[in-house]
Parts: sequence; structure tokens; C-alpha cells
Amino acid sequence: MLDSEIIRLKVTGDFACFTRPDLKVERMSYPCMTPSSARGILESILWRPEFQWFIRRIIVLKPIKFASIKRNEISKKQNPKGTPIEITGNRVQRNSIVLKDVGYIIEASVYVEENLIKSTKNSNRPITVKKYREMFERRVRKGQCWHQPCLGTREFAADFSIPNERDIPFPFTYPIGSMLYDMYYDVNGKAIPLFFYDAAIINGVLLCPEDKAQEMLSSKHIQPKSSDEYNRVVYEHYNKEEASI
Repeated sequence: MLDSEIIRLKVTGDFACFTRPDLKVERMSYPCMTPSSARGILESILWRPEFQWFIRRIIVLKPIKFASIKRNEISKKQNPKGTPIEITGNRVQRNSIVLKDVGYIIEASVYVEENLIKSTKNSNRPITVKKYREMFERRVRKGQCWHQPCLGTREFAADFSIPNERDIPFPFTYPIGSMLYDMYYDVNGKAIPLFFYDAAIINGVLLCPEDKAQEMLSSKHIQPKSSDEYNRVVYEHYNKEEASI
């Protein structure tokens, strides 16, 4: 079931880098936030395995400003087995074209599968889309998050809040063309990039294609294994939140 109510979240930051995947060596940012980055920010505030985020629109609040910076990176990729990388011998300085002084409003809805709602209909704590919407809004008001939301890369932290009536789209149009929507995972855990090829910011709004959002609802993201102690703490925390609704 897709919630008819729309959740709105304002995010701002000094810098952002939504890296274009077609440039492999030095980073260059898309002119605005991608839907996958928007989903990551929402999940950093509230994530549960029984629901997903359906991204609808990204509203651009400030004019696009690019800046060039140099950053220390490493020349090797992380080994799939997790073998440590010797940073000293593989450090390299690369140029990055990033965004400066950014602000966005993310509009999204909660999606929960119908069978999950039906299976808990007669339980003491049934699964409803309204429950997660209210839980998310309460966490935003309190400034709570599982980890600090970021604007593309971890060093560019994002401030988040509930938008007000003064937060309106910056009136401009900017054609983007091909843009990464998100990474789709099949049943075997293979990552498949999803693109939409007519992306454009129109009157300060990036419309996210509904067909791509629907396709992402069947993505099988493989979550990293966590310790039993970690799962117990998270489970107890969620129970306290649900009891306070």
C-alpha cells in the first residue's frame, strides 16, 4: 500500500557532491540531488525492513553554484573480502567539482506491502503506513537519526528539518539529460543501475519518474549482517517508539 500522504523534508548544507557515474577518475556532481541520495537521507533518519520510501519530487531551494576543490582519496578499490588498504602508499590528490550552498525539499511517501498489513491486522501492533509517517515526522522534529545524513559523500553533512511556508522552489529551469535514479538489486543481489534520460529541473522542481519508483519497490537490497546485540538494541528502540504513537 502506497501512502497517499506526502512527507516533506528540508535538507541544507555548505557543500554537496552527487557524483556522476560517467566520470570515473575525478568527481563531478550532478547539478542537484539524485533520487538515490534522497532515499539515503530518508533512510538515515528512519529505516525499517517492512517499508520502503517512494521518492516523488526534489525541490531545489537555492541557485546552482559549482566549486572546485582538491581532496585526498585512494587509488585502489576496496577488496570484496574486506582486506585493509594501505593508505600511505595509495594516497592520491584529485580534483572534485562540487555544489556549494545547497538546499532541497524531499517529497516522498511510505510504501508497505499489502500482505504485511493483512498479516498484522489483528495483532496488538498492526503495520500501517500512518504509523511510519508519524514516527518519521517525530524523529525529524527531535533531530534524531541513525547516522548523520550526508549530501552525496560522508564529509558533506546535511542539516535536516521540517520545511515551512517560506521554503519555495528557486524559479529556474535546468536541463540535466541522463541521470542516475538508483541502484536496483535483483534476487541474487546483483546491482543494476537505473537511469532516466530526460531529467530536468523545471521551475525549481525535479520530478522523479513514477515508473522507476515503482520498479525500485521490488529491489532486493542485501543488508549487511549485524550482531545479535545490535539487533536487540534496535528492536527495543523501535518498540519504544511504536508504543509512544
